[in-house]
Amino acid sequence: MCDGEEHFDVLTKSGLKTGVSKPRSAVHRDGDYHRAVHIWIFAESTQQLLLQKRTDWKDSWPGLWDISSAGHVSSGDTSLITARRELQEELGVTLPNDAFELLFVFLQECVTNDGKFIDNEFDDVYLVTTLDPIPLEAFTLQESEVSAVKYISVEDYKHLLATGDPHHVPYNVDGPYGQLFDIITKRYQNNMEAQSLLLQKKLNRYSPISFTAELTDITEEDKEVMVLLIQAARIMDDIFYQQVWCSNSSLREWLNGHAQLSELDMLKWKYYSINKSPWSCLDENKSFLTTADSTVKLLPEATKPVPNWKGLEYKAAFPILKPPGANFYPPDMDKMEFESWIKQLSENEKEDATSFFSVIRRHNDSHSNNSSDLCIIPYSKEYSLFLAKAAELLHKAGDLTSSPSLKRLLHSKADAFLSNDYYDSDIAWMELDSKLDVTIGPYETYEDVLFGYKATFEAFIGIRDDKATAQVKLFGDYLQVLEQNLPMDGMFKSLDVIAAPIRVIQLVYNSGDVKGPQTAAFNLPNDERIVKDRGSSMVMLKNVSEAKFKLILQPIADLCILKEQRGLVDFDSFFTHTICHECCHGIGPHTITLPSGQKSTVRLELQELHSALEEAKADIVGLWALNFLIAKDLLPKSLVKSIYVSFLAGCFRSVRFGLEEAHGKGQALQFNWLFEKGAFVLHPDQTFSVDFDKIEGVVESLSREILTIQAKGDKDAAHKFLEKYGKMTQPLNIALEKLAKVQVPVDITPDFPIVTNLLHKN
Repeated sequence: MCDGEEHFDVLTKSGLKTGVSKPRSAVHRDGDYHRAVHIWIFAESTQQLLLQKRTDWKDSWPGLWDISSAGHVSSGDTSLITARRELQEELGVTLPNDAFELLFVFLQECVTNDGKFIDNEFDDVYLVTTLDPIPLEAFTLQESEVSAVKYISVEDYKHLLATGDPHHVPYNVDGPYGQLFDIITKRYQNNMEAQSLLLQKKLNRYSPISFTAELTDITEEDKEVMVLLIQAARIMDDIFYQQVWCSNSSLREWLNGHAQLSELDMLKWKYYSINKSPWSCLDENKSFLTTADSTVKLLPEATKPVPNWKGLEYKAAFPILKPPGANFYPPDMDKMEFESWIKQLSENEKEDATSFFSVIRRHNDSHSNNSSDLCIIPYSKEYSLFLAKAAELLHKAGDLTSSPSLKRLLHSKADAFLSNDYYDSDIAWMELDSKLDVTIGPYETYEDVLFGYKATFEAFIGIRDDKATAQVKLFGDYLQVLEQNLPMDGMFKSLDVIAAPIRVIQLVYNSGDVKGPQTAAFNLPNDERIVKDRGSSMVMLKNVSEAKFKLILQPIADLCILKEQRGLVDFDSFFTHTICHECCHGIGPHTITLPSGQKSTVRLELQELHSALEEAKADIVGLWALNFLIAKDLLPKSLVKSIYVSFLAGCFRSVRFGLEEAHGKGQALQFNWLFEKGAFVLHPDQTFSVDFDKIEGVVESLSREILTIQAKGDKDAAHKFLEKYGKMTQPLNIALEKLAKVQVPVDITPDFPIVTNLLHKN
């Protein structure tokens, strides 16, 4: 065994890295699980796959036709880096990350050479989709590996494999590898009518609504400021599209540019515009488009030049499954690589790596052959072109407004965009006291499913409802009282919870991270430093809540709530619980002390589980808090029953968002707990009711369970809890099937005619 022998990472039987690497010969001697890549080049116009002929001196399958390109993943490398390298080395084709679509992973287990060669291999199967066949003379073949290449139709190749043709390396097309042919065949069936019907059905789950907030209470100066804010908000959209997925912006441009070509193309564009990605929010993030629908990119330098050929054109690939790390991390980075890398960093660097406001990249992402070259890039640099323009617009708006607090917010937020330090601007946002209300910048972390660290950009512009704002002041003022009475061990309670300002607004425009189901309220900032020092602030979008109640919650109640309790579902209860939900984000554990004595935060400890559990906490503790305030005669006792029944109806509303979405998963957890404990009851007519004798105690017990998990930073307990309760169950399915039959909308999709008018006048 020579010192230069290639090493492989040893995997578990489930395909996870063990942290051990061994020489290639030892891996095959001992039967260790390891990883390899298969890359298929597919020509869309001719429906052909490229095959390579293995050289006659290969130790396995010499002289036979095989996969376009393949190779083992060396120790320390990633699958995607290997796929790019193998294609370049074997065929002389150099392509970027977005050309490679990971179709599936399958496990090969075989023993050859009289038991001396044990191959337990996880194969990552990639597809590269080119518009047309690459001219054969454009390839540069690796003489030691490849003797020739050819194109063959998908159907002909499948037939040769199925009949065991002796000139081709065998693959079982009836086994896992058959997925390759199934995916391609299904993708290009071209049943436009069926596709259109399916997309229209998906669109029908959203009820269109126009938000027409009154502008009579604001000055002409405010309207000029609003125009500048809307222009800045549109830039938040541009950044968010980029944050979701690396090729999302080019796909957006492509679909928009082709929307007028056919009814189907228009439907694709409309549904894409709601989801802001090719993955459907209401379908557990399943893709509703494929790489066949994607943008075409020309890359003349991908191969050696050929006379009269403009170069390789490929379809920008997107994964069937939505990337859990969005575009915050390299697409081929896994959790183990990140966690191994972060251990080597200084404390300040660790803070930067896990910051809300940074992305993780590779030092030289376009050419790197080394997977351990991660680096931290602040948002101010990553999105510098967008943020410089947004900052310019905010400074202009800040100069124009006569409101001191709005002026301070806009100038400080513009500065934050360029400095990457958002502390002062978030304090200014909390202290905003202006008729014109604006929230703009990076806040929520739902898109980062990998860790829950990274914030997405968003914007909400509205007009403050002074009467409603005065009415809800009570909730913010009583946060410290609620904290001290929370149903959890006193050692976990904070003594310095600060009263939270609450602003009620009429929404005029939103952008950025407002895909799929629409935001009706939010509690910000999420920065634990500010929550600890200054508390948080809430914004309630009253016209959004009114639309959701009228178009969605009321019809749900009519179908799913027992007739005798149906009249208890009302807007005041729904809106009051929404307020309390947002308030309760500001209480309970945030900064925590671990059993080791180390200081941390719930977000850092629970990582990707934090969002769903935090939404469940805000919901159920919000329900507990309402009952507490009613018992203290701070709210009318007439609310007692209506808040519980309105909450029950709301469970069915939120679960329809899907369990991949934090609010949906958190709501499923709550419903299943309350149903299991008898607080919610299913009747023979398939309607539900609240058991008023049990509900108070069951709400308190669930609140205690979640708060304690958060206070301990117990990720294992959080995982088990969400696994057990955060799932679809028979009672939930009964309700959801009833709602699907009569096509009650799942959510709303807004348009903003006021904005069009303002921009037109400007």
